[in-house]
Amino acid sequence: MRLKRRETEVFSLSFLDVICCGFGAIILLLVLSEFGQPLVIERSREDLEMQLKKLQEELFVIRGDSEVLQRELKGRVDKLMRERQNLAKAAGEMSSLRGQFNTSRQEAAVSNILETELLAAFDELSEQNKRLVQASRTRRSITTQAVGGIPVDSDYVIFLIDTSGSMQGGHWETAIEVMREILDIYPRLKGLQIVDDNGRELFSGSRGRWLTDSAALRTDIVQRMRTWRSFSDSSPADGIEMAIRNYWSADKRISIYVLGDEFTGESIQGALDAVDRINRPDASGRRRVRIHAVGFPEAPGMTPFTNIRFSALMRAMCERNDGTFVGLTNTKSCAMSMNIGGVITCVGGN
Repeated sequence: MRLKRRETEVFSLSFLDVICCGFGAIILLLVLSEFGQPLVIERSREDLEMQLKKLQEELFVIRGDSEVLQRELKGRVDKLMRERQNLAKAAGEMSSLRGQFNTSRQEAAVSNILETELLAAFDELSEQNKRLVQASRTRRSITTQAVGGIPVDSDYVIFLIDTSGSMQGGHWETAIEVMREILDIYPRLKGLQIVDDNGRELFSGSRGRWLTDSAALRTDIVQRMRTWRSFSDSSPADGIEMAIRNYWSADKRISIYVLGDEFTGESIQGALDAVDRINRPDASGRRRVRIHAVGFPEAPGMTPFTNIRFSALMRAMCERNDGTFVGLTNTKSCAMSMNIGGVITCVGGN
């Protein structure tokens, strides 16, 4: 019994020892934890500060690299904008060159068409001229007094003179002389008038009234002719129409003398038709006025095409209007004309 109690006591003491050891271990752990935790926290803080510093350094490096990249990007963007502007400029120049090329090609095509039409018109005029010459040989004779083939049965005469540069520069002195010779055919006229090929009078303010013929008037006409400057479109049909409207009268015999060297109007037939409408024949077939013409040869530097057209037009017009066409071939041509004291003077030539 005593032994059993002894064993019980020994067991109790051992259990208590175990419990005490456990409590001691726990206390030791608590002591160790309290003393070790600040060191761990300190080390962790140092590690975090090092990491933060390292991250800040990396951030500064990244910011620096970012600024460099931004500058490079801006430079490349600027370069791209300049290249785009150069490309747009080059495209504009290319478009302009393409337009100029197309325009030149069109002008060349138009020139070829015009050249073809002019050649065709020249051939047509040549044929028409041949027909007119043949017709003039077989036309009916006019029963009236004539000088040099020109009827002189009119009491009133209108000189319609082309005042273009080709006439004034190459034929003006000859034109004045021709006008003198025509006036000599008519010793005494009841009325006289001088107009340009647009119908404007040499004596301003005399429109619609006849000048009284006299030796003094004829001398004055020659003097005024030497300084006459008047715009001309080298289309006598307009002046003829205006002259008939302003001066025709049923009780007067009138002749118009056209002096010129070229016709630049659109159509020969159109000009003939325009004169036919106003210079209508009466019941006996006589036209209101006779129309004569004196054609001058082409002046130096003048295209022969318009000169041929004038001859073709006036031959046909004189034929239709009871007149005569005279073509001059041996007139003096000026190598150069000079304005001396307001007077056109011919210098050189033959």
